[in-house]
Amino acid sequence: MLVGARQIGKTYLLQQFCEKNFEQSVYLNFAESPGYKAFFTPSLNADEVTSRMELFFNRKIDVEKTVFFFDEIQDCEQAIAALKYFSESPRNYRVVSAGSLLGVKINRMTASFPVGKVQIEYLYAMDFEEFLWALGEKMLADAIRAHFDSNAPLPAIVHGKALELYRTYLCVGGMPAAVLQFVEGKKDVVSFNRQIQADIVTGYLADMAKYADETSAVKIHKVYRSIPVQLAKERTKFAYKVVENGGNKEKFGSSIEWLIQAGMALPCEKLELPQPPLSAHKSENSFKLYLSDVGLLASLSKVNFRDILQNSDMIYRGFLTENFVAQTFNTHKHPLYYWCSKHLAEVDFILDLKAGVIPVEVKAAENVRSKSLNAYVEKYKPEYSIRISARNFGFAGSIKSVPLYAAHCIS
Repeated sequence: MLVGARQIGKTYLLQQFCEKNFEQSVYLNFAESPGYKAFFTPSLNADEVTSRMELFFNRKIDVEKTVFFFDEIQDCEQAIAALKYFSESPRNYRVVSAGSLLGVKINRMTASFPVGKVQIEYLYAMDFEEFLWALGEKMLADAIRAHFDSNAPLPAIVHGKALELYRTYLCVGGMPAAVLQFVEGKKDVVSFNRQIQADIVTGYLADMAKYADETSAVKIHKVYRSIPVQLAKERTKFAYKVVENGGNKEKFGSSIEWLIQAGMALPCEKLELPQPPLSAHKSENSFKLYLSDVGLLASLSKVNFRDILQNSDMIYRGFLTENFVAQTFNTHKHPLYYWCSKHLAEVDFILDLKAGVIPVEVKAAENVRSKSLNAYVEKYKPEYSIRISARNFGFAGSIKSVPLYAAHCIS
């Protein structure tokens, strides 16, 4: 089961997988053809479901040579429940499935989810390394990983090129349709069609109306629209009053959870104490929210691409950079946490890595002075610290310098 936000590339990837690995396939899209739900009535027995499909499609299905692809499976609860019976059948059924908002659906199923019978994989927007691959820059991608490992700086001209491509990524983001349009448009940001990002956001808003009741959809919409404003104000935590005057957790808490489960928003929780396990020391009431894709954030914020590419000193640059790092860490399975001390010092991210709990500071430019990181290091004495900035690779004292374009290398 491939889980991820809408238009992240789930259907395309699974269709490619089916075509390359199986002689035959049965493709059911429950959003496009709601009538397909009837295949799972009156029983969920795999053989009986298959028999109904054979009669409907007027062809025999050779189970040994066929893969079943259930797309938009969130629209058919019976199909989700039937996965248990396909898995337990003595016949060798092969089933793949995909859907948007599955996190929302799974938590609201009336039938039991087939726990232990389904392998769930998560798909995210393309990270910067994948963006480089799409541009045909594999040599640069490989060099970035090599220099991350060695801490040796890249040649200045290459470092400059990588930073320029990073700023381009802030404009385009990692949504497959946006990246494809950019590549096919001769890799020119000036001619990049921002309407693609606007259409994706419109689709997200339509999902809110489709998969939530009218009152809840309005609240979810308000929270989603408020995230760029929250980030631009550089607050130490999410503020409900920014969503709506008088807003509080009771009114908007479930809306935030909906966005998180839908993969549209990424939570970053405050740590009371940066010690493992980090999840045991998170604050219940203090958190930040980032968007799932920095390109969508740039679109929602209506940031001028010229300001990003020219590296203008603007308020948007800081929160775009921070969102980029949060998105990258989430893609690479790093739970998002931050630390602050009585609002006097704040470290952007805290990661639990092989070397222990490591503080990560994020800077949009080359200015790397930070009282907050120094305060953290003095208090908790980590093995080393990471500073992500526009500076080249290096390791000075106990601080590992990681250029913004290499955030994906941190593991």
